[in-house]
Amino acid sequence: MSVDVADLNVTQLLDVKRQLDEELTHLTNSFTQLKQAQGKFKACVENIGDINKERTILVPLSNSLYVPGRLSDPDNVIVDVGTGYYVKKSRPEAKKHYQSKVDFVQKNLDTLQETITKKQDNMNYLLSLLQSKMVQQQQQQQSGTSS
Repeated sequence: MSVDVADLNVTQLLDVKRQLDEELTHLTNSFTQLKQAQGKFKACVENIGDINKERTILVPLSNSLYVPGRLSDPDNVIVDVGTGYYVKKSRPEAKKHYQSKVDFVQKNLDTLQETITKKQDNMNYLLSLLQSKMVQQQQQQQSGTSS
């Protein structure tokens, strides 16, 4: 059973608005997090192309301690495949792995963007409906006090 929002009173519309605000906040936060994850995967794809034996790199020993190093095997890399598992892959395999992650996240971003747009359209409709109901309510109060 669905309810037409046009049949709701101002108080009920304000409740729906609050709920829609919360949903939009959650969705936009999720979008931001996915965009950041995609950026990290894109950086992996780019960094795989920059690998050479002569390049000096910084190897992390902790979050704030690094030592300089050089790659012993620039043709292979260790890839984090999730949940604490790492797999040795050739550079082309690693690039393909991270590119597939970029593409997967992009599909999710596209779907999420559509959902956000629909929710924003719903919010705009709700706000215009709420405004007209409030004006109507004010007019009723004014006509009631002037009688």
